[in-house]
This record gives sequence, structure tokens and C-alpha cells, in this order.
Amino acid sequence: MTTEAEAPPESPFILFMAEPMFSEELSRLKTWVHGLLLPVYGREVTTTLPWCPQWWEHLEAVARLHALWLAWQDANAPGAALQSLSAWHRDHLNLTLPVLRDPSGPFAGCKRGSHRLKEIPYTEGVRP
Repeated sequence: MTTEAEAPPESPFILFMAEPMFSEELSRLKTWVHGLLLPVYGREVTTTLPWCPQWWEHLEAVARLHALWLAWQDANAPGAALQSLSAWHRDHLNLTLPVLRDPSGPFAGCKRGSHRLKEIPYTEGVRP
């Protein structure tokens, strides 16, 4: 058992957050995704570029989008270098969206108006 002074700092990673902090952060992430990311960068949904209408139900998508949003906040913060937003596009957005929208990515099997959860890969003989 650790004392409060010895406890590690809270992680900014959304999947490590406990309730109610997780739900609050997810709500803010949804606002950013629906208010900026999708209207500006969301492309048409096709079988080769899937997007799930319930993206927040896919933990991989939540993790990746949250990291993208955190990087956006840094790049868009007062006092950020003038090239920060360009670097955000190059180093974060351009790497994240193709992974999310890959036909075998987290939204594989999801279609416009349809959500399908993925099965966790089966493993054998794994020890904790």
C-alpha cells in the first residue's frame, strides 16, 4: 500500500481514468470529435474507409482519438510555436486517421448506421 505522497501522478491516458473522470473526459472528447475532427477531417464512409457511428464503444478508437486530442490541445495552446498545428497534422492526424479507418482496423465490420463490437483475440497459456 502506498501513501498519498507516494502515489504515482495521474495518467493523462483516458483508459487509465476511473469514474467519474473517465466519463467526463469522454464527453469532452466527443465534443471535440463531433465539433471539429469529423466536420473538418471526416471523409465519406466506405467499405475501404470505415467509421463507426458509435466510435466511443471501441476502446482502441477512444485511446487513439484521445491521444490525438491531447496533441491537438498542445499544438493549439497559447504560446505554442507557429508550426505546431502543421506538425500536428503531419505527426498525429496523418498517422492516426489511416489506422482508425483501415478496413481491418477498430471499425472493421461497422457500417454507416451499424455498430459491431470486435472480439478480443484469443490467447492460450498466458500467465498474469
